[in-house]
Amino acid sequence: MDSWNKSTVTEFILIGFPTLYEYSPFLFPCLLLVYLLTISGNVLIFVIVRVDSRLHTPMYFFISVLSLLEICYTAVTIPRMLINILVPRKSISFNGCLLQTYFFHSLGASECYLLTAMAYDRYLAICKPLHYTTAMSAKMALRLTATCFLCGFLCPITEVVLISRLPFCGSNEIQHIFCDFPPLLSLACTDTSLNVLVDFVINSFIILVTFLCIMVSYVRIILAILKIRTSVGRMKAFSTCVSHLSIVLVFFSCIVFMYVRLTKSYSLYYDRVLAVIYSVLTPVFNLMIYSLRNKEIQIAIKWHLFNRRECRRETNH
Repeated sequence: MDSWNKSTVTEFILIGFPTLYEYSPFLFPCLLLVYLLTISGNVLIFVIVRVDSRLHTPMYFFISVLSLLEICYTAVTIPRMLINILVPRKSISFNGCLLQTYFFHSLGASECYLLTAMAYDRYLAICKPLHYTTAMSAKMALRLTATCFLCGFLCPITEVVLISRLPFCGSNEIQHIFCDFPPLLSLACTDTSLNVLVDFVINSFIILVTFLCIMVSYVRIILAILKIRTSVGRMKAFSTCVSHLSIVLVFFSCIVFMYVRLTKSYSLYYDRVLAVIYSVLTPVFNLMIYSLRNKEIQIAIKWHLFNRRECRRETNH
């Protein structure tokens, strides 16, 4: 029994998409380009919000935090994917796999809570405009952000501890593009029904409760917008929310199909395709829709990148 309870697996092999290995010379530059775009774009947004005093409001503070979160979130998975495209042996240590799983889920949970805080911010701005400055002060925004990250990093601890105690004595090949709970559970040499149940309860609580809070906020926001008499006022109010709502729908749609389940896994190919959308494409979508298309951020970027250069040129001449 003692030998059974100890894991004999010291490393895992990430299988990824075996049928696409022959396209590695094409996949690597594409994935690298997406990663560089995500990192550089989010760094730009974070810096612009920090240096431009016109953007020192709770809404843009949350946007800058979301950009920082996306930088960390993509750094957990994409660099390993890039390495695995190049090297023939796509291995990761047992502890490295658990750490990747932990940080991937911690940052994902933190994003759920952060999107909820952002919805609450929009609710106060539109439904309670007279009380907005007092209810959503800079200190309150900072406290909400700290709470989001604290809760996010606490949530997956139970799942990681439980999975670390499972015996892995058979195959060490993970049928996935990175380490995650469902593919790891499929390799365990014992009954994992407790792990699946705990995963389901924790993920359901995080995803469904936060999504419900966001939807309740938006129902009230829409009702408040409909009461605005002028069409210009309605469009202006709704424009501040539509980007956030788009991100919420895409983000939560992916993670609901990925993690709210009472079975170990669905189709392995299905899981891997969703993982690509969830971990690679969604951060790019967030960057393009929520940040770079924001008019105030566009104006700030143009001012800091172009107008200052023109001023310097005029000064030199």
